[in-house]
Amino acid sequence: MRHQHCCMPSVKHILCAATLSLAAALPAAAQEFKLGVVTFLSGQAAGPFGIPAKNAAEITVDAINAGALPAPYNKKGIAGMPVKMILVDENGGPSKQVTEYRNLVERDKADAVIGYVSSGDCLAIAPVADELKKLTILFDCGAPRVFEEKDYKYVFRTRPHGAMDNVAAARYVADILPNVKKVNGINQNYAWGQDSWEDFTKSMAKLKPGVEVGTSQMPKLGAGTYSSEISALLLNDAQLVHSSFWGADLESFIQQAKARGLYDKQLLVLTAGEPSMFRLANEIPDGAVIGARGPFGVFAPDNALNRWFRDAYQKKFDSPPSYASYVMSQAILGLKAAAEKAMAKNPKPSGEDIVTALEKLEFEAPSGTVKMSLAKGHQAVQENAIGRFKLQGGKATIVDVKRYPPECVNPPEGTTAAKWIEAGFPGAKC
Repeated sequence: MRHQHCCMPSVKHILCAATLSLAAALPAAAQEFKLGVVTFLSGQAAGPFGIPAKNAAEITVDAINAGALPAPYNKKGIAGMPVKMILVDENGGPSKQVTEYRNLVERDKADAVIGYVSSGDCLAIAPVADELKKLTILFDCGAPRVFEEKDYKYVFRTRPHGAMDNVAAARYVADILPNVKKVNGINQNYAWGQDSWEDFTKSMAKLKPGVEVGTSQMPKLGAGTYSSEISALLLNDAQLVHSSFWGADLESFIQQAKARGLYDKQLLVLTAGEPSMFRLANEIPDGAVIGARGPFGVFAPDNALNRWFRDAYQKKFDSPPSYASYVMSQAILGLKAAAEKAMAKNPKPSGEDIVTALEKLEFEAPSGTVKMSLAKGHQAVQENAIGRFKLQGGKATIVDVKRYPPECVNPPEGTTAAKWIEAGFPGAKC
């Protein structure tokens, strides 16, 4: 069985109208569309993931309420109503999040919920969402088994799942290191890290038969100190170290590995490294392989939505948006696209109407085209892109970018990622 991934006031729920002029912007009689938004507002994941996601939600909802988004999202509101966000801190673990989710739905009367960075939280929330029959969009977590092990009616994921991160990383490594013989790994010892390592090593075995695994280090989530793990990596003479670390764990590892000289001996392959490349520009070695878990952040295409998003984010927060920001905005735009599709049949769509419209939807985002084509129309696929870090003029940049189409790095409908990789990627179009 596969497994699974500005300071805020310390309150559980923060009710916030995204603009102060909503009453003037839309008819006074209009009802509000209450949108629950759940991400890390405290804890180790807040800085690199939660706060950038929260920031993206704010500017996206502001623009939706003002009718200021580029086409096709230039109509005000969602389902004809101004959006009111209800922000919830994801910190605290799955049991706490289930309680918070029930509060959002039953007490706060949220019309839809978008949330969850942690795969453990996603796995806990999904069955509750179906129980309560509430449209819920998973904006960031990567566990393939959310939809591989069970079908859901009310749960969607508007970003690709994590298998493609590691399939693409393996393809990239095979291209840049054609003579690779041995690989090491350090991944968090929970579902996300375990699945990521399994997908990467099995993909490498198919692409480069005979490649050896030197050592697989699996520290606990949030360990923070990696002295013994780095020693084990140094003792195993591999050409690279694969890691799906994220958040504070990743940043701690990068700093400690540099101090121990690991960079001088083994290439870093960081499948979720993009959010940290600006924060640790002077710590990450040139040549490190960096991913953003899709065409997000520095890998996002040049289109009208991306130009709006990057400019709006940079102007308000004085920093570029990372992939956590992109996938939050993408989830909100997917919800808006589904609502407007539903409105074509019913000017005042119900939650059920929007759920039906979101199934198998194709919509546009700052990251490009998103296709809800897996899990009976509940799981998105997109292309992936990977490159190498380079510090140029004191600024973090990415070079040697390779792009992989959706059909190259995502399993087809009707099979699991693990089975697809094990079979040698049948049907892949690269």
